[in-house]
Amino acid sequence: MPLSSGDPEAIGGYALVDRLGAGGMGVVYLGRSASGRYVAVKLVHEQYARDEEFRTRFRQEVAAARKVSGAFTAPVVDADPDADRPWMATLYVPGSTLAEVVRKGGPLDGSALRTLGLGLVEALRDIHQVGVVHRDLKPSNILMAEDGPRVIDFGISRAADNQTLTVTVGRVLGTPPFMSPEQLRTPREVTAASDVFSLGSLLVYAARGTGPFDSDSPYVTGYQVMYERPTLAGVPEPLVEIAERCLDKDPAKRPELAELHRMLRALPDFPAAKPTANVPSSVNVPSAGAPSANAPAAGPSSAGTHAADAPSSATGPDPGPGSGRRRRARLILTAVGATLAVAGLTVAAMVFAADQKAPPGSATASERPAALPAGWRPWRADLSVATPGPPLTYGQSGCAPGATAVYCGGDGFTVAKVDAATGRIRWRWGTAPQKARPIGVRDGVVYVFQESDQAGRRLVVALDAATRERRWEREASPSASVALFSGGLLTLSPQQTELIAYDASGEPLWRSPARAGSFCEPTVLGGAPYALCAPIDHNGLATEGPYTLLRLDPADGAQSELATLPRKTLTLGAVRGQPLFLVPQTAKEVYDSGYVRPYNALVRVDPRTGETKRTALSHTMRGSATLLNGVVYFVEGNGTVSAVSADTGKRLWRRATDTENLSAPVASAKYGRLYFCNRFGRLLALDTRTGKEAWHTAALNDIGSASSDIPPSVSLVKDAIVATAGSTAFSVRPDRPTAPASDRSSPSGAG
Repeated sequence: MPLSSGDPEAIGGYALVDRLGAGGMGVVYLGRSASGRYVAVKLVHEQYARDEEFRTRFRQEVAAARKVSGAFTAPVVDADPDADRPWMATLYVPGSTLAEVVRKGGPLDGSALRTLGLGLVEALRDIHQVGVVHRDLKPSNILMAEDGPRVIDFGISRAADNQTLTVTVGRVLGTPPFMSPEQLRTPREVTAASDVFSLGSLLVYAARGTGPFDSDSPYVTGYQVMYERPTLAGVPEPLVEIAERCLDKDPAKRPELAELHRMLRALPDFPAAKPTANVPSSVNVPSAGAPSANAPAAGPSSAGTHAADAPSSATGPDPGPGSGRRRRARLILTAVGATLAVAGLTVAAMVFAADQKAPPGSATASERPAALPAGWRPWRADLSVATPGPPLTYGQSGCAPGATAVYCGGDGFTVAKVDAATGRIRWRWGTAPQKARPIGVRDGVVYVFQESDQAGRRLVVALDAATRERRWEREASPSASVALFSGGLLTLSPQQTELIAYDASGEPLWRSPARAGSFCEPTVLGGAPYALCAPIDHNGLATEGPYTLLRLDPADGAQSELATLPRKTLTLGAVRGQPLFLVPQTAKEVYDSGYVRPYNALVRVDPRTGETKRTALSHTMRGSATLLNGVVYFVEGNGTVSAVSADTGKRLWRRATDTENLSAPVASAKYGRLYFCNRFGRLLALDTRTGKEAWHTAALNDIGSASSDIPPSVSLVKDAIVATAGSTAFSVRPDRPTAPASDRSSPSGAG
């Protein structure tokens, strides 16, 4: 961003050419030396320059940063901690922070996680070798340069020879979701193992988009860090063991850097996980249950916490509001809150504000180059195949994105693996159109449907993504959905009497009985398994509610009845782990042609207590609804798109476009845009903040042999847009969205 009128022209002989960002402690500028070398100059805010304790801490930051020199840290070039306004210049590293990379591009895949982890381990090795513990590893302190990550900001690190300072209440001494238990309990005595714990939290964040200890309250987050097991739902399986080892409550049980380096080198390639910003934390309010098995007992502290106040390990039913268990829980929360306050984590300090500064070297959205699959070029591919019988025109078509390919299926074509870079069809599977898009892709396995030759039977088939080899198949209800959750695959039995979860090998994880007299739709919300059960009418058909929402324990399928939802309620997804539903203004039956049902409220359900919160919409809404990043987007048949806050129900914007029959949108956080495709292959991009049109493409000349009545779809592979219309799949880049030529030749792979 450009310099403002109040910014200095130079600091310490470095000419300032740009403002890179601002945080709670100071402003970061892009500076240039007389020789032309670029540096990032951190200038302390004026109010802190008058604080002698802060000056002493800043001197320590400079001293600690000067000690460290390695390929994965940003070295100090110059500094003056005794200037009227202290400043420090480090080597300028172009790149976004890990926080921005994940927020805008989503979770990292196995290859990127391996590179990140190895780089951070090598950075910590260099840091620890000179007697420094960083103590504030977090996504905003990791720069993602082209040649590997860089660890920055040694503001609260401690070198072995640094003096000890008195901690002042209100001072920011860490970021709770990425701090270690010992850093919260005894911040003066942390060792290098504390950084390993923080590294484990960073890897979980990079792998799924949220950390293992997330809460809206720093006090509750601190409690989770100290006493609760990390929440690892949604973390790709190859990384789980590494994360568990790093996040052990006992510092002595965490891996040494050399061992961690070996574990990360062996980390295999795997596709990026779907963002799980809504994965529920292990707790949101500290419970009266026992701490995790490896949590150290809460010993004496400066806050007066005693071992007797530790969570009780008693089990059994809660006797009531006045029970000893609940009193102990309140005592624990009070003690933890006091401990955190002493450690400088008061709510007024807003420790998370440090993450809001813009990263050195970050570019604006319009300037960011697109991250595309290797060798990508605009392409289009014909997915149709000659099959016996009449053409199918009543199902769904679309593609499930993988790391380097999309897996497409639907009316008019069999399942096809399409190279996301070139459009080349790598293999086809099946002898008949699938009638539905693939279920999803995980850990090298593509889950698809196969309609049985026998009427009324449907199979769920697991295919090897590389070879199309059938790994296993299981029969499921032909009337119900099938969905991937964090621990497996959720289905409804053919007889509709059981909800069944299968693991990656096709073995049943558990079976949970469906409610008698109801049809229970398998549903996955925020990565967790649920069921929506509706009564069956006298004809044996499922009704449209009222619905009973059941939460299914991912471990054993145990059911918890949470709430009853009105008739014709629509499922949207989850916001911060809480299921979200759209409630109609009227549930009456209307058979008039062209009727579109109005909706006037959102209902959110707490998955722990079943408490429901109804939020009225500021405007009555119509159209198909999609929940993305806390916003509900309504798409009407005439091309009008509206955005509604999932938290407040307020309509954020409404945009009438000239593109009818739009698909459900996908969102690019990197570019701040929504992408749509219509039935004739026309793409549309809208700004997520304002709804303003960013660009559109012309319709395709020929969408193939399949009917244009088939709903279109759009997805992302990295930043490349992949869409389907009719029986055509095609891809464009978001920064130069030129539609591919009308050449319908599609190089085939394995037949």
